[in-house]
Amino acid sequence: MLDIPGKACGPCYFCCKVLEIEEMKKKAGTLCAHCALTGGCGVYDTRPEVCRDYYCQWKEDRGLPATMRPDRVGTLLMDDPDSDEYHAVCDPEKPFSWRNPLVFRHLVAEAKAGRMVVAKAGLRAWRIYADGHWQESA
Repeated sequence: MLDIPGKACGPCYFCCKVLEIEEMKKKAGTLCAHCALTGGCGVYDTRPEVCRDYYCQWKEDRGLPATMRPDRVGTLLMDDPDSDEYHAVCDPEKPFSWRNPLVFRHLVAEAKAGRMVVAKAGLRAWRIYADGHWQESA
């Protein structure tokens, strides 16, 4: 993927906390042991392929403004690699970050475009519908 000007991770390391990385036995919601809190990876040159291949939606989508960078809104936006779902992944310590008005408007727009939209925080999940309603999954 070519870098988009203005879309560098910079000090953001949100993915290093909220995502599960099986190859490193890292659980979702816990900070990766290799994460540099100023941004960046302490094992960048030897990081697992899953980390090398990962780009959050904010980095891939020119339409998402700087204000939507994951560490600024507390929500990591991403396509689910195993389905057609669109995910908003939040830190389990702040499970309702997806309700940030900027994020929520974006999630509803994705649902209106025909996507199945799911917000997640730890073991909790919510489905967001095109009409703006949402429901916690059982």
